Amino acid sequence: MTTEEFVELCQCGETTTVQYKECFTTQTKIAQEMVAFANTHGGVIMFGVQDKTGEMLGLTFKQLQDTGLELGNTANEQVKPAIYIETEVVKADDKRFLVCYIAEGRNKPYKTNNGEIWVKQGQDKRRVTENSEILELFQDSGSYYAEEATVRDSSVNDLEMTYLRDYFQKVYGKAIEDFDQPLESMLRSLGVMNGKGELTRAGVLYFGKHPQQYERAFKIKAVAFVGNSIGGSQYIDSRDIEGTIPWMFREGMAFLKSMLHHRQEGQNFNSVGVLEIPEVVLEELLQNALVHIDLLHPAAVRLLVFENRIEIINPGRLYGGLKVEDIRLGASKQRNPLMADFAARTMIFRGLGSGIVRALRENVVIDFINEDEANQFRVIIWRINDKEQIERFREELYAAENIQKNEGSDNDSIQKKDKYIQKTIQMDIDSIQKGIQKVLSERDQSITELQMCVLLYFAKHPMATRKDFIEATDGATEGGTISAISRLQGLRLLSRQGGKKNGYWFVVFE
Repeated sequence: MTTEEFVELCQCGETTTVQYKECFTTQTKIAQEMVAFANTHGGVIMFGVQDKTGEMLGLTFKQLQDTGLELGNTANEQVKPAIYIETEVVKADDKRFLVCYIAEGRNKPYKTNNGEIWVKQGQDKRRVTENSEILELFQDSGSYYAEEATVRDSSVNDLEMTYLRDYFQKVYGKAIEDFDQPLESMLRSLGVMNGKGELTRAGVLYFGKHPQQYERAFKIKAVAFVGNSIGGSQYIDSRDIEGTIPWMFREGMAFLKSMLHHRQEGQNFNSVGVLEIPEVVLEELLQNALVHIDLLHPAAVRLLVFENRIEIINPGRLYGGLKVEDIRLGASKQRNPLMADFAARTMIFRGLGSGIVRALRENVVIDFINEDEANQFRVIIWRINDKEQIERFREELYAAENIQKNEGSDNDSIQKKDKYIQKTIQMDIDSIQKGIQKVLSERDQSITELQMCVLLYFAKHPMATRKDFIEATDGATEGGTISAISRLQGLRLLSRQGGKKNGYWFVVFE
């Protein structure tokens, strides 16, 4: 961490990933902070900084040595399982500070010696006591799979034998009766049944006669709208698609094909034509949504068709610490490996990693949006190829969504926000930049190239996050971005209007 980055972090206040400590307190208290960071997204503890004000007090040489030693002992002895930390001394204003880096852990849930589980919530931490939250941490680490949980009061009688026969014939090339072992034994080996004769959730969802009898929320809600707004009162078609995963996939694909256009593109007159969105794109993305659903928080997969786009919304954010840039490069972690294995053997499923890469090879613009707070992964497939049109539609979409979230807010604030966003959407980058330069000239101020880049980005993307900016900008680091934002706020060129969830960035350019 550079001196400049450290100073800016001190000026920006504590966050989900930044914690101040004037000095090392006790191993018990610091262990709680380490556990919270390891169970969430990781972060830094900055020693020598007053936690209420961010005042840079500094540490003596002895404090630096003692703090480093205590941190190592705390990570090894007070956190279970033990974690690996990194420390660094930073010098600023002729004072020295110790920065402790804690990465997001791979063996969640982490606990203190007292058995307490902590997670970060905003700038504070929160103790976890609910079983569902604890299971979610186990799931994040890959040590628990909700698909393997048994379905109470279920039995082999709840399985559709036709599906099982087709599976065995396709995968093994022979009928069930040709195996020299009892059916129940084979079902246990496949992960469809447990030792007590009850079915697993994966078994019900893939081979069940009526899966929604036990998994009521697991279905596809498919809607084709008139226009481009989800708030529209008119729709072309609306269906609830239920059944097994393979059945829902087939019916979901049939719905999409019936709602999309077919183009001639060199085909003869009697041909059905070519689907406007390549079929492989729809197949890969719909299968991913069904197979990678979060069974700890079951909900319907939403399949929404608009005039300008298709949205596939999967109830379950990206799993195992994956980020959007990771899956674009083919990285994959399976939340439901059993269901993924069933799909890979009998469907055209190729897994989250290869499937996404395959879809991206087609001449289609696809947006991937990982919504942590809503616990969903959203895919937008644009039905148009014009980049300027897509950018305009994106801005309109995000503006409309933000206004919907604020429906209970003060009407004047909403109108002010709407007016500002619509204005920046309609303006081109050059006009905004000229406006900013004029303001700088009038105020006799100057800014760096990165700071100008920040202003231009948030002027055109008012609802974007700091993370969005970093992902969209080559070479931008988190520390540098935080520093730039802090500097611009100090110059009164950039401000945050509204709350964290529903607020927006306001840029002064006139």
